[in-house]
Formats: sequence, C-alpha cells, structure tokens
Amino acid sequence: MRKTLISALLAGTAALAACGDTTGEQVLYGAGAGAAGAALLNGSLVTGAAVGAAGNLIYCKENPGRC
Repeated sequence: MRKTLISALLAGTAALAACGDTTGEQVLYGAGAGAAGAALLNGSLVTGAAVGAAGNLIYCKENPGRC
C-alpha cells in the first residue's frame, strides 16, 4: 500500500510540473494525472480524470508564472 501511495504522489507531482501552455493541454495533462492516480489507488478513472483536469486547470489559471 505504501508503495502505491508513493507512486501516486510522484505521478501527481510530475503531472503538475508539466502544466501545459494552452487550456486544452492543461486539461489533458490534469486528466491524465488524475486517471493515473485513480488507477494506482483502485479508484474511479472517470472521477480521477475529472478532478485532475479541474485541479490542473485551476492551478494553472491561478498561478500563471509557475506553469
């Protein structure tokens, strides 16, 4: 379980490091990271993708200098 959690955290961190330049890229990268995290934690892939897409998009819009 600990290995899975660490893998999920690393995947999420890597995805946030690659925010994307356009809104479409930001949504796509966030959705990929969310789905990957959900797969690692045996959760719903659709929910993970939706939360990841929204989270990455909001983060990138609120912090334009960091993306």
